Amino acid sequence: MNTLHKQPNKPKSSEITPESLYISRRRFLKTSILTASSIPILAACGPSLIPSETPFPTNSGPEKTDEMGDPVTSYDAITHYNNYYEFSVDKQAVAGLSNKFTVDPWSVEIGGLVINPTTLSIDDIRKTYTQEERIYRLRCVEGWSMVIPWDGFSLSEILKKVEPTTDAKYVAFETVYRPTEMPGLNEPFYPWPYTEGLRLDEAMHPLTTVATGVYGLPLLPANGAPIRIVVPWKYGFKSIKSIVKITLTDKQPATLWNTVGPDEYGFYSNVNPSRSHPRWSQETERRIGEGMRRASHYMNGYAKQVASLYEGMDLMKEY
Repeated sequence: MNTLHKQPNKPKSSEITPESLYISRRRFLKTSILTASSIPILAACGPSLIPSETPFPTNSGPEKTDEMGDPVTSYDAITHYNNYYEFSVDKQAVAGLSNKFTVDPWSVEIGGLVINPTTLSIDDIRKTYTQEERIYRLRCVEGWSMVIPWDGFSLSEILKKVEPTTDAKYVAFETVYRPTEMPGLNEPFYPWPYTEGLRLDEAMHPLTTVATGVYGLPLLPANGAPIRIVVPWKYGFKSIKSIVKITLTDKQPATLWNTVGPDEYGFYSNVNPSRSHPRWSQETERRIGEGMRRASHYMNGYAKQVASLYEGMDLMKEY
């Protein structure tokens, strides 16, 4: 059973936005196309959600739970409270700013150190790979979390078909770069496009998921449509959205957050309550839709499945 803690009367600012990015955020908000009245104050829990234009899925009853028995987060929360800086630093503004984002046509280029490089359309992916529901916890470094019923399949299915060479050690991912549709890309502080990476054995693990839907419906742009990666034992920023390129390489790839703040965001970024962020604890989290804080779990609760990947490593140093 999870240990519950009383929620503070007011969330710490450090749980909402990294302090090192505060000045950049202020600059973004001043230059954003949004008016002041359209920018709600950020909150780490209990957002005042905008009703979804998509009908609420009929199969989204309270009987859905994850492996630890925790109920899934509501569809409205999942689709209207999103970290997606390419659209906005305001989690509640992303849904509105992204609702006209073009997701069709779409293609993903897969290459690098592989025997069979290829380019797949989103239709190819949906037709070729059998989708299944995977209920995973998503834990953000900022101190909030959700339980999400993703639709997808293991990334390893794609990687096996392109056949990594013996030199391949890492997998690099890249998000689409489309400034005309993604206003957050006008923020010059970040090294766009968004990039992420995994070690090859992490990418090949069956929990690492290519997601194309949520709650039995196609992904909305706010959730990373039309295709994203979900790595449930890592902090949420590792689960890169709207992917257009996957490259296998022999070198550890640069990632956006590790580039911006290497002392705060490591390459591995496994959920580790024992390793605090430089400015706040990671021991507890706030589940969206709940009024109490709860204890965080090592590897986000997936240690039994993935801890063997890190045998012999000091994850306090290689964070």
